[in-house]
Amino acid sequence: MTQDQQFIIRGGRILSGTVRVGGAKNAALKVIAASLLSKEPWRIERLPLVEDVLRVVELVRSLGVAVSGPQVDGTVILHAEGEVVSDLDTEIAKRIRASIVLTGPILARQGRVSFPHPGGCVIGERPIDVFLKGYRAMGAEVAEENDRYVVTALGGLRGADIFFPVVSVTGTETLMMAATLAKGTTVLRNAAMEPEVASLADFLNACGARISGHGTPTIRIEGVDALGGGTYRTMPDRIETGSFALMAAATRSKIAIEACEPSHLDALWDLLQYAGVLVEKREQSVLIDATGSAPLAPKNITTHEYPGFATDLQAPAVVFLTQCSGAARVHETIFEGRLQWTGDLVRMGASIEMADPHRVFVHGPASLRGRSIKSPDIRAGMAFVIAALVAEGETTIHNIYQIDRGYEKLEERLRRIGADIRRVTGNQEPVISTSSVADDASYALSGRTGKF
Repeated sequence: MTQDQQFIIRGGRILSGTVRVGGAKNAALKVIAASLLSKEPWRIERLPLVEDVLRVVELVRSLGVAVSGPQVDGTVILHAEGEVVSDLDTEIAKRIRASIVLTGPILARQGRVSFPHPGGCVIGERPIDVFLKGYRAMGAEVAEENDRYVVTALGGLRGADIFFPVVSVTGTETLMMAATLAKGTTVLRNAAMEPEVASLADFLNACGARISGHGTPTIRIEGVDALGGGTYRTMPDRIETGSFALMAAATRSKIAIEACEPSHLDALWDLLQYAGVLVEKREQSVLIDATGSAPLAPKNITTHEYPGFATDLQAPAVVFLTQCSGAARVHETIFEGRLQWTGDLVRMGASIEMADPHRVFVHGPASLRGRSIKSPDIRAGMAFVIAALVAEGETTIHNIYQIDRGYEKLEERLRRIGADIRRVTGNQEPVISTSSVADDASYALSGRTGKF
């Protein structure tokens, strides 16, 4: 047996109070990577101290970036003044599968980057082609040597007109970063419109980049010779905000969510208001009140690129639908295999039919029961936390390392609003799981958009 950390949760409690949202993990990761573009110091504030972020900070340090912090308040200073390593280590790429985002800044700065194919399960198309085609369009040569990609642009990258056949968040961000130091103009068409993309572009502009159109499907980048220093305050995590909102709704609770940006989640507010949940939006907070006695009305969900319903909120939303009165269809259009986790929710008492790998039908309301389950990834892990808070009895969630990758000090924040949750370390017992996806990297290399 091996040691693992677990959450022990006793459900059935009504939650109340205030929960505060942290900085956005998906925004922080890209700004950390972008620090390789500048020889001036960058200060990042409100950095979420979650596992994924801390690992990427370690990674850029290993590539030659001087790192001060992170401090307990989430402040870190990054200074890539000296030489930058252009060969990504194979082991690093396995540990940090989103490391491909670093290839754009390294290539732009060094004129060369070498990296292995990112690890994880590969299902369907290889979205890495988005990056390689983009680099070729910008004048780089791509070769495969000893299971590694070697991309060279010794004369520097040049501007190009690039069309994404499918929307790619990380593809948009990575090519946008690379284009900031390219010669001439780059136009990205069918670009991702996520708030994290716009936040990154705004900061790069503050450091001297010339980017326009971010937040729309067409982004234009005028290359510059160099980027300066600056201070970036990490935007609020919209996925964390949505997770807490769905938690409040599923447990029929009243929770105020603070330090967030409600305008980033209109698709979620539409779902909750249709169900009969009170959603009171304020400038930087939102009140979710589901304490009424009327049954919750179900509504079909189709995940979609921003501003549609976020795929990262699909799993928590499925738990919410198990508490609604009636049937609803959930259609996952972004990633293959991202509904496989629902088999474990059925073991807790949910009534869910899988039509195909992209669609399930959820019938409610269901009386969930505590079980021993294993977290397969960040978002399904959070969904299991919500299900455990709803369920009767005690639930043990194993492999909460996955949850820690995306949610900082989750149990401490939930206890403040009345949850009976504790973290323990013990022997890992065999846990039967119908989920087969190990972590978000499986989705990242399998789908049409999202992480990659």
